[in-house]
Amino acid sequence: MKKLRYIGLALYSLFFMTACQDFLDITPEGQVKQEELLSTTSGIEDAMYGVYSQLRLEALYGQEMSFSTLDIMAQYLDCYGNLAITALSAYNYTYSVIEDLFEEMWTQMYKNISNVNAVITCDLLQEEHGYPYDIYLGEALGLRAFMHFDLLRLFTEQYTLNEEASGIPYATEYSLNTPDFQTEKECYRLIINDLRRSEELLENEDDYVDATNYMSSRQIHFNRYAAQATLARVYLTMGNKDSAYYYANKVIEESGYTLSEKTEVIGDLAGILSAKETIFGVYYAQFYSLVYPKLQQTISFSSLNPREDIMDFYNNTGEGLDYRTTAYFTATSSGSSSSYRLSKLTDVYELQGISSSRPSDLIQGINLIRIPEMYYIAAECLLDTDYDRALELFDEVISHRGLEPVETWSSSPVLTQDVINNERYKEFIGEGQTFFNMKRQNLSISGVDGSTTYSPSNSIYVVPIPDIEYDNRY
Repeated sequence: MKKLRYIGLALYSLFFMTACQDFLDITPEGQVKQEELLSTTSGIEDAMYGVYSQLRLEALYGQEMSFSTLDIMAQYLDCYGNLAITALSAYNYTYSVIEDLFEEMWTQMYKNISNVNAVITCDLLQEEHGYPYDIYLGEALGLRAFMHFDLLRLFTEQYTLNEEASGIPYATEYSLNTPDFQTEKECYRLIINDLRRSEELLENEDDYVDATNYMSSRQIHFNRYAAQATLARVYLTMGNKDSAYYYANKVIEESGYTLSEKTEVIGDLAGILSAKETIFGVYYAQFYSLVYPKLQQTISFSSLNPREDIMDFYNNTGEGLDYRTTAYFTATSSGSSSSYRLSKLTDVYELQGISSSRPSDLIQGINLIRIPEMYYIAAECLLDTDYDRALELFDEVISHRGLEPVETWSSSPVLTQDVINNERYKEFIGEGQTFFNMKRQNLSISGVDGSTTYSPSNSIYVVPIPDIEYDNRY
């Protein structure tokens, strides 16, 4: 019999917003309480709020999988003198603190996957169909795929380099048993199946927007366009550019989300979800408490500092005035030298002590999928088959950042994969996406010191699955 692996304290996160705190106990009585809670629409909604709240844990998108660990691995950020961060920057995954960090990421993600499986497999959603049951099930299936996908692209080989690679456990049950490992190919099949089913179930969600509190603010729910955008990510990672373009273009054409104007970029992501660009994000009123000491302050051995040559990336590519330089960074001076803080994610209302003045329509939280990514995906997918349309899509997104069309650039007036990668690098700092983009293409990585180059290999791009996963199997 396999040992308990994924449940444990997962139940706390699932139901912490309810009165059933003693449901933590794995007992027949606790099982009854679970079934009772998930037998009503209000109980399912509470459970889903618990799932969303767990996404903002520090070990997940609240810190490590957004602006910290993954962006250190992408060589955006450093902390001179911090041995753990130095080890992470050098991809020393056997350093004890780093091992513990990834173990926590792995464990917390699977706990939340177990949480969402409790919702997916509950009798009410298995028996009832139509609104609102399809909405709940669609969101839950999409989240299950979303979480597995990020684990897969962190802890396994790049699919296009080895389609027969080992994968991860794909958990589909709320159970005390540890799921079996699947091949990477099978994991992708299951992810796509969940996302397509999610898209189908959420097809008519727009008809019910604002019908209830749960149906308001669809940006903070895994909505239909989030399912399509994630499918675009998944297919691109698998090397299926036709399908990746199909879904990226679908989001561009149908979602209603638009690119922010260049004059709107400043403050657009500062601790809030972009009203125009965010397809999916997590509500988190306390995000500032994590961001401020890490990014805004300068604390020895703790705060994360942008690489010293960070402005070279913004000033040496493209022509025009890149509004991201002032939107994403704050210049600081120390004697005769200048440096920068990554202020892209810092809530300016909290920073200035005027949080009561924040407009009520701004949603505090963490951006997980934004519309610019869909433009970059679509442009990349068309680069070799429809250059003119690829160029049109690319120019559209960079013009909303203040840059001139590519064909007017004096240095390299041609759209290439390198040009797309350069713009992606500038756009997604602080959002945990760049390391995955580098891995997908098996790119060499310029070290944070500006002189070291890391050649692509599995030792860099594949984080070892934590030992605890194997310790709990026999």
